[in-house]
Amino acid sequence: MPIRLALKVDVDTDRGTREGVPNLVADCQEYAAPACFLFSLGPDQTGRAITRVFRPGFFQKVSRTSVVQIYGLRTLLNGTLLPAPHIGRRNTAAIRAVRAAGFEVGIHSYNHYRWQDYVQTMSLAAVRAEFVAARAEFLRLFGGEAQTAGAAGWQSNVRSREVYDEANLLYASDARGGAPFFPRVDGRVFKTLEIPSTLPTFDELMGRPEYPDAQIVPHYLSLLRDDRVNVFTIHAEIEGMGRRALFREMLAACRARGVAFVRLDAVARELLANRAAIPVCDQVMAEIDGRSGMVATQAG
Repeated sequence: MPIRLALKVDVDTDRGTREGVPNLVADCQEYAAPACFLFSLGPDQTGRAITRVFRPGFFQKVSRTSVVQIYGLRTLLNGTLLPAPHIGRRNTAAIRAVRAAGFEVGIHSYNHYRWQDYVQTMSLAAVRAEFVAARAEFLRLFGGEAQTAGAAGWQSNVRSREVYDEANLLYASDARGGAPFFPRVDGRVFKTLEIPSTLPTFDELMGRPEYPDAQIVPHYLSLLRDDRVNVFTIHAEIEGMGRRALFREMLAACRARGVAFVRLDAVARELLANRAAIPVCDQVMAEIDGRSGMVATQAG
């Protein structure tokens, strides 16, 4: 069996939606690589993320990943010195064009900043309201309910999992891990299949002395396994903009190696055809090498 690789695109910002997404659509089409685009659909309040300065490792990540260069000063002021643009309403045509081009689409968040920074302390009612707002905007854009979601910043908990189950999603991709599973959080088992990201992200490697740009693609190729579906999360603002050339290099290298690009929704349906074979695993919050703060992780 060939190595299988699924691409998941997290779209965090207004600029990423407007500029990075069309670039990624073009690049993935060129290399015949399907991808799942997960959109942030409400206000872009990226500038408020400055509160993360108090997280361990934040300054180190900012300095090595050239945040200002990648995201742009305008984006980093959204929601503070500048008004927060509403991503869904401002970019309706660009977002609809992704599904029209044949790509899978889903929900990343309504307000990316609010979910990533506050979902761990929000009540069930607040989490539900946030996700319902995203579902409503998705429905306006596409005329149907979302079938998948992937949490901003891999921030997931018992309340967000309950809200996912209420939405009857086909699957979710909220965690970091090694293989698909049904999540058990705080002792509760949830019905929405989780397909975790198995590979590190570009921004977890960029700027580190052990991963110069010339070694990043070979490093990814060394991590690909033929005994599972490899899931790679990319970002419209990074691979679609500042590091687009490096991402294209990776697509070309995967094609040269014979990697088979697969759709996540197809993977989910294949797995759910034998639901009893899918394991239940604990989901815990843990640190990930190269990322500040804690993220949802498949235990064990």
